[in-house]
Amino acid sequence: MWVKCMNQTNVLPRLPALQNGRCSLSRVAPHVPVLLLLVPALLVVFVLFVYPLGYSLVYAFRDEKLGVWGLMNFRQAWLLYAKDIFLTLGVSLASSFLIGFFAVAIAGYLSLGENRRAVAILKWLYRWPLFIPVVVVGQMMRTFLARNGLMNNALMALGVIEPLQAVSFLDWRGMIFTFVWKQLPFATLLIAGAMAALDRSMLEAARNLGAGRLRVLCGIVVPQVLPTVLVSLILSFVSILSVLSVPMMLNAGSPTMITVDMAWRVASYSDYGVANALGLISWAMCAVAACFYLRHGVRERGLQ
Repeated sequence: MWVKCMNQTNVLPRLPALQNGRCSLSRVAPHVPVLLLLVPALLVVFVLFVYPLGYSLVYAFRDEKLGVWGLMNFRQAWLLYAKDIFLTLGVSLASSFLIGFFAVAIAGYLSLGENRRAVAILKWLYRWPLFIPVVVVGQMMRTFLARNGLMNNALMALGVIEPLQAVSFLDWRGMIFTFVWKQLPFATLLIAGAMAALDRSMLEAARNLGAGRLRVLCGIVVPQVLPTVLVSLILSFVSILSVLSVPMMLNAGSPTMITVDMAWRVASYSDYGVANALGLISWAMCAVAACFYLRHGVRERGLQ
């Protein structure tokens, strides 16, 4: 980038190197290697994310067969997959709510628990889903939640249910169970880290005044880590909307999540218009969640 210098000292008073009509690149030169190192990463982001996103946003409004622009793809997507859109939104919201609830509970026990052995076991146990790929999780839950799967067989062996009472959870319930189990450690790590950064003297003072652990957690700890909780919920919500393997393995029928519909439109009909329209709908869901968080952050900082 070439910089045009002006010899007027009042134009750039904070840059003495540019005064007296001379241009000095001495301050830019040390940053050139850093900028060169960023070029490959920025190029990958542009090619793999920015360009496909722009292509999807543009061609969601174009009918390739007729060669016209309009809302035809969105109308077709709504007529064919309205139930799937509502199911996707419901499963994502329910899973995010349960993730937040259990993540706060686990992180609160890790921060306020008095049984060291139980805390150590919980720290070791809850992180395991982080290291399991989503595809493996989907296949594992398919064999775990089936009518003759591990869960029902274990309940029958314990005498909790009879064989005729075994029910398959390979539907929206299984998807919620899978998403919560997979995303819970990620949210818990974020929230537990925020709780660990709090002033312990304030918590100990509340305990000395007779407040129980549940009251300390709900009345003191959670309000202070609420921004982190919202971040973890939004990231979990976005991750759930982008998963294809879990709904395809657990509930490939109708209704299902719109990620399966997008894959089906592309693989079976080469209908990129409707697939892009469904993708734009999921993007709008993520945008609403992000706007909610930004609105809350602005309100908390008193900038509104």
